[in-house]
Amino acid sequence: MKEVIAMHGWCGDSHMWKEWENLFQTKQWHWQSGERGYGELTRFDPHWKKYFEKSSTDRRVLISHSLGFHLLDHSVIAQATDLILLASFSRFITLGKRTRSLKAALNGMKKLIGTSQEASMLKAFFEKAAYPASSQDMHQPTISNGLSLEGRETLKSDLDLLINTQGLPGGLSSRIRVLVVEGQEDAIVIPESRKALIDDLDRHLAAKPIHWSLPKTGHALAMPGLIELILNWLESCA
Repeated sequence: MKEVIAMHGWCGDSHMWKEWENLFQTKQWHWQSGERGYGELTRFDPHWKKYFEKSSTDRRVLISHSLGFHLLDHSVIAQATDLILLASFSRFITLGKRTRSLKAALNGMKKLIGTSQEASMLKAFFEKAAYPASSQDMHQPTISNGLSLEGRETLKSDLDLLINTQGLPGGLSSRIRVLVVEGQEDAIVIPESRKALIDDLDRHLAAKPIHWSLPKTGHALAMPGLIELILNWLESCA
């Protein structure tokens, strides 16, 4: 059996995976999308199917964008055979000259949630995530239509999680196969954080991760044909 669990990042939603899901299903992958429920969508925490039987042909693939890696249950991470990290990180804030300014900026964003400046803050975040593309060209999450009361609290707690990330999430097997995909023009995850992810994976894994660094591409990874490339990579590893 071939399964995928996908998890969006901070300020995202499960609808971002629709094109991915459609393509993967044509290749007989069973797909589940996690959902944090920031806006009008209902929260959903995915878990692997109970009838999964471990064998050489069974696959359990995690695909996560940005903070999504840290939003997954550790038991889900522990049972994965493959991991695809999209514009992700092990620690969002690394030790260095930018530490204080990054923390201040993130805490400033947190304070604006639930205020009259909330919408403009989210708009600025979406534009930064889309760069160098236009935010109009990327998936528009339902959060753009407004946050729910519960969603605001989740968004705040997830921002705290992002600020306090200190390494790889618990449960990650050293034997898992990993593909890291990053945009060289990512305006959200700084280069030091991208490097820290590769360094942490190198120390943890039995085999080095595959690493794709995409030119002229930002945090949203809006590159034509990327989904097909990733699916082909997965299928080639069978």
